[in-house]
Formats: sequence, structure tokens, C-alpha cells
Amino acid sequence: MGKRPGHCYRLCDRPPFVRKKYIHRQPASRIVSFDMGNTSGDFEVELSLIGLERCQIRHQALEAARVASNRHMTKNAGRKNYHLRIRVKPYHYLRENKMISGAGADRVQDGMRKAFGKVIGSAARIRPGQALITIRVNREHIAVARRALEKAAPKFPTPCKIVFDKIDPELKRRLGYGVD
Repeated sequence: MGKRPGHCYRLCDRPPFVRKKYIHRQPASRIVSFDMGNTSGDFEVELSLIGLERCQIRHQALEAARVASNRHMTKNAGRKNYHLRIRVKPYHYLRENKMISGAGADRVQDGMRKAFGKVIGSAARIRPGQALITIRVNREHIAVARRALEKAAPKFPTPCKIVFDKIDPELKRRLGYGVD
């Protein structure tokens, strides 16, 4: 039986479930690393991908966004010219009450309503305006970092926008991004 689509778990419709006491088999997180690139470098510019709606993001989606943005940064900027960080952690456990599906399944199985279910994965719960991914670069790689964040944005179930966390106002005006 395959995984359900991501939109089944997008909404924060239940209280967060983080207690490991009741979980006998914890699924492994798909996220390989939360920090990539040059973690100790001193960079001039910091850009972030901001989620605009309250939702849950599964760990598979976080890993897909990490891979897409990290691959773009490595190819176009080089491994030592950026620092990429995933800013959210998947702490909320997702549960599913598996039911039989197919022809005649309604006669075979009547499942319990609101059953507890088994843990099938984990998700990060985000608030509106929370940073999902942050990239630190020098001024010559700003366009590459923006493109990397644009490649990561469709992997998330929420609309996203890119903001500058740290930049010289004169540099921002000269590059044509406007001053907020």
C-alpha cells in the first residue's frame, strides 16, 4: 500500500502529536542534513524562504526542497560560497488508520471511527511568516540563491515568498530589489 498524497496531511486539523511514549516504531526522518555548504563562512547577504500559511510540511517535502536548492547552489556557486540551512524540524507524528480499499471492501470491513492509527511519518508545523529555508551568500551569488529558493518553493504545500534578512540597503537598491 503506497503513501497517501501530501495534501491529505497539509492542514493542522488536530492537536500536535509529539509524545514518543505511545509510539513503538518511530519512522526514520528522510532529512539527511539541516546545514549544507560552508557553515562557518562569513557572508554579506542572507535570504529566506517564508511560508505564508499555517500548514504541515511532511519530511519528504522538506528533503525534496533541500535537495533541489542545495544542488542548484552547488552547481552554480560552488560548495564553499554559501551556507544553506533548513529552519524547520519535523516533530509532529502523522498517523493513519489503514483501511481495505477496492471492490467489495465495504462488506468486509467496517472500521472504527476516529481510530488512533499507526505512525506513518513526521511533519513540521509552520506558522504564517515562518522561515523555512535560509541561504547566506556573498553579493555575487544573490541571483543564484534566489533561484535556488524559487526551485524549493513548489515542493511545499503553502505559498512562499523570498525575503532578505540581511543586506546592505545601498546594495539592495543598486541591484534593483527595492528597499522595504
